[in-house]
Amino acid sequence: MPSLKGHLLIAAPQLFDPNFQRTVVLLIEHNEDGAFGVVLNRPSDTTVQEVWEQVGQDPTDSLETINVGGPVPGPLLALHDAGPLSESEVMPGIHLSTQRDALDQLVRSRAEFRLFSGYAGWGGGQLETELTQGGWITRQANGDYIFYRQDDLWERVTKDITDEVLRPVLKATHVPRDPSCN
Repeated sequence: MPSLKGHLLIAAPQLFDPNFQRTVVLLIEHNEDGAFGVVLNRPSDTTVQEVWEQVGQDPTDSLETINVGGPVPGPLLALHDAGPLSESEVMPGIHLSTQRDALDQLVRSRAEFRLFSGYAGWGGGQLETELTQGGWITRQANGDYIFYRQDDLWERVTKDITDEVLRPVLKATHVPRDPSCN
């Protein structure tokens, strides 16, 4: 299977694992050894400002929320659009950073960023099995989804996929939210 790095995993409606039900995951890495990514639509109740009071050298006034990146504990990491602070590029224009100095610069900058605590991980072949079993739908990621901060990301992505599938079949310019209303 080709790498799904830079793709979204959208939880299928029948995926009942409480860690991933109705989630959208950005895959940061995917190869024969496994995969890891972050859940994009699981905000915590903690702000960057609160975390920086504990870990930062200087406080920040950022009220952005820290996101729960997944069930696996891990370092604080950022997805952002600031190339000079990048440790790796996830996809064109979207970067990953975990180093303290880079994170500190990000929270004080005007860059677009999201911080995550924890991540989602799969061992070699595990994600492929879940895909074959129908647990996930994949889609190329884009910055609009990655930096989307509303709580309805899963609904938005699934609607976008449905629209793309139905529009050519129906030859319609607009697909209603609930097609049964027609």
